[in-house]
This record gives sequence, structure tokens and C-alpha cells, in this order.
Amino acid sequence: MHLVRRLLEGLCALLLAGIVLVPLLQVILREVFVSPLVGAEEFTRFLLVCLVFMAYPLVVDNGENIVMAELRESLPAQLQRAVITLTLLCTVAASVFIAYATVITIQANLGNTTPTLKIPFWLFLGSTALGFSAACLLHIAHGIKPPAAEIGPNQ
Repeated sequence: MHLVRRLLEGLCALLLAGIVLVPLLQVILREVFVSPLVGAEEFTRFLLVCLVFMAYPLVVDNGENIVMAELRESLPAQLQRAVITLTLLCTVAASVFIAYATVITIQANLGNTTPTLKIPFWLFLGSTALGFSAACLLHIAHGIKPPAAEIGPNQ
């Protein structure tokens, strides 16, 4: 699991570097050499979409996703457990639904590409499907063995 996390962190770092470097290269080429990089904006959007969805499992694994912890912690211990269980069920259901809907969308758009660079849509959507599938598995794993941050003093 540690290796997968490190690979995902590395991939996200590369995507983030691309989000910074591609527009920088575009500005330099356009302003200094008067030769813009065709499709730079499109490629930057592609990198951003991939970064957001590939980083989502890291957010879930770190317990940094929105769970309204302050509200939950203000509740009595028994109600806290119920809210944690309900949150877990909702996050698993939402992750499964989004991953499934994305796979269906990939199947319907296998031949579609971006207008300028002709990047296949399944690459954008694939990062979404992978990100939400991994997040679903992590939500389930956290349901079985909650991270230390989720185990409050009242539990």
C-alpha cells in the first residue's frame, strides 16, 4: 500500500509540475519567441482534471476530505458513531456511483477527443474513475479500521 501511495504522490507531483510549467513555457514561447505553443491551454486543463481526481484518494487517505468534524464532535458519543457510519455509507455510495457513471461515460465516448490536441476523453474520465474507485476502497478500509484522527475522545 505504501508503494502505491508513493507512486500516486509522484504522479500528482508530476501533474502539478506540468500545470505550472506548461503555461510558463507558453508565455515564454509566445512573448519571447513569438511562437505560441498550440494547445497549451487545453493540455493544462487536461493536467488539472487528472490532478484533481488522481489526488482525491490521497485526500481521503489523509482524512482531509470534508466530514464536518467539528459538528460531529459536538454530538454525544453514541450519535457520533451513527453520524460516522452514515457518512461512511454515503461516501462509499457516492464514490461507487461516480466511478460507475464515469465508466459508462467512458464507454459512450471512446471515440471522442479534445478539439486541438486530440487527447482521448477516456484519459480525462479514466483519472476520474480510478480516483473515485480508489477513494471508495479507502472509505471502506477506513470504515473497517478508522484512522486515528477519526477516533475522537468520546469514542
